[in-house]
Amino acid sequence: MNKKSITDAITMALQDKGKRKFSQSMEIMLNFRGIDFAKAENRLNLDILLPKGKGKEQKVVVFADGQVAFEAKNAGANEVIDNAGIAKLAADKKKVKELAKQSEFIAQPNMMVTVGKSMGQVLGAKGKLPRPIAGSVKDAVEQARRRVRMASKGKYLPVSQCVIGSESMSAEDIAENFESVYEKVKAKVTEPNIKSIYVKLSMGKPVKVA
Repeated sequence: MNKKSITDAITMALQDKGKRKFSQSMEIMLNFRGIDFAKAENRLNLDILLPKGKGKEQKVVVFADGQVAFEAKNAGANEVIDNAGIAKLAADKKKVKELAKQSEFIAQPNMMVTVGKSMGQVLGAKGKLPRPIAGSVKDAVEQARRRVRMASKGKYLPVSQCVIGSESMSAEDIAENFESVYEKVKAKVTEPNIKSIYVKLSMGKPVKVA
């Protein structure tokens, strides 16, 4: 697979924008063969940083207090929740689910257990458990904005997909994100096990990558 075939497929998918009142995401969809996804060790659960970002604002929620909370606010986190706030949020499962739909979560390491006990069941079901902050808080917030998760779909289905950008981005930038995802997946399943790859806008038709 070469860069031109990737860019051509993305360019074709971008032509299917239509008239929407929102900015559509661009997605990559992979179909696999020869892999027994009934075995837990074969299932995909990959965190990937998109080099060109998602093309639209990604909300980041930080569980932190003290100096880490201060640094998170300065780094542009959309919401910073301290220990008292965790208990309050956990009591409102509807709000937790709404946040999970639109946010990425990171947490001060010593607050991971508290978050897990309070909201782990809800966030875990949506694949949104927070990542612990290691090193620079600013870097952790920035990485959360660019992070996507490529996970196996359903129980044993040989298919997976994730966001690689948005319709506002150039085909070239989306292609760079595509390659990052593809390389990460290849390292897990090896290329011969990848049967086919498609790209599509959220509301568009799939376009096969040659």
